[in-house]
Amino acid sequence: MKDEYLHFESEYLSEFAVRSGATKGRAKPEPPCPMRTEFQRDRDRIIHSKAFRRLKHKTQVFIAPQGDHYRTRMTHTIEVMQIARTIARCLKLNEDLTEAIAWGHDLGHTPFGHIGERVLASLGGGFEHNEQSVRVVTLLENDGAGLNLTYEVIDGIKEHRSSGNPMTLEGKVIQFADKIAYLNHDIDDAIRAGVLTEEALPDAAVSVLGSGKRRRINNMVWDIVSLSYGKDFVSQSDKFSAATAVLRKFMFENVYLAEHAIREEARAKEWLSKLYDYYRDHLETVPEFYLKFSGSPEQAITDYMASMTDTYAIDEMRERLGYDWYKGTKWIRS
Repeated sequence: MKDEYLHFESEYLSEFAVRSGATKGRAKPEPPCPMRTEFQRDRDRIIHSKAFRRLKHKTQVFIAPQGDHYRTRMTHTIEVMQIARTIARCLKLNEDLTEAIAWGHDLGHTPFGHIGERVLASLGGGFEHNEQSVRVVTLLENDGAGLNLTYEVIDGIKEHRSSGNPMTLEGKVIQFADKIAYLNHDIDDAIRAGVLTEEALPDAAVSVLGSGKRRRINNMVWDIVSLSYGKDFVSQSDKFSAATAVLRKFMFENVYLAEHAIREEARAKEWLSKLYDYYRDHLETVPEFYLKFSGSPEQAITDYMASMTDTYAIDEMRERLGYDWYKGTKWIRS
C-alpha cells in the first residue's frame, strides 16, 4: 500500500525529485493517511473543492463562448496536468506533487480570463490570480479553514507564473506545462473562432516548434525532457525558448490584444467596474461568508468577484445592473 509506494519513490525517483515522505508538511499538522501519500491527499482535496468545480464555467480566452469546443479554465487545467505528468514521468520527478500543483494552479482565476484579472487589479488595490489561488486554498475553501495543503504544493501554485521561482523541480515543470498548454490550445481556439489560420503562424516559430498542435506539443515536451533529464534543473533549449517567445509575442499581437479582444475587454472592464461599485454601495448583497473572512469590504468584494464563473457574473450584471452580455446592451426593466 502506501509504504510500498514510498519505497518506490525512494528507489526510483530522481535524486532531484521531492519524496512524499520528505515534505515540509502542512501549516496544521494532521495524522497521516494509511492509503495515500501527502501529495496524493492534496490532489484529492483540490479536485473535490468548490473552486475547482467552478473552473468549468470560467473563460480561458474567448469570453462566454457560444460553442462546446472552446477551452475553459477546467479544460486548460486538465491539459496542463497531462503535459506536466508526461514531463515529470520522463524526468523521474514526483508525479503526485506535479499533478496536485497543476490541479490547483488556476483556482483563483477570475471570470472573463485575464481581462477580469486586470479589472480587479485596477479596482481592488492589486490582484494576481496566482496569489488568489493561494488565498483560495489557504483560506476561502472549506468555510474559511482552507484545504491545509503541503508547503510544496502551495509554493508551486504561487510560483507557477513565468516570473515565479518555484522551490521544486515539480513546480518548474508546471511553469513550462502551463505555457505549452495555453499557447497551443489558444491557437486552436483562435482558429476555430476564425481569428487565425495555421498558415498565419510565424515561420520563425513553426520552423522550430513544428506545424499543428500535436506536433508542437510533442516537440516542446521532448525538448524539455532531452535537455533536463538527470539534471538539477528543468529548462527549454535556447532554440526552443526563442521560438516559444516568438509564438507568444504573435499571440499577444494577433489574439490576446487584437481588435476583437480590445472591444471585449472594454465592455468587460466597464461592466465589471460597475458591478464592483454596486457591491461597494450595497454590501448587503455580498455573501456574508466573504465579509466574515476577507478582512475588509474591498477584499470581500474582490474575493467574491474572483470566485464568480462567467455565467454567474453575467447573471449578476443582468440582475444588478440591467446589462445583457450576449446582446451587448443595457435593457430597461418595464
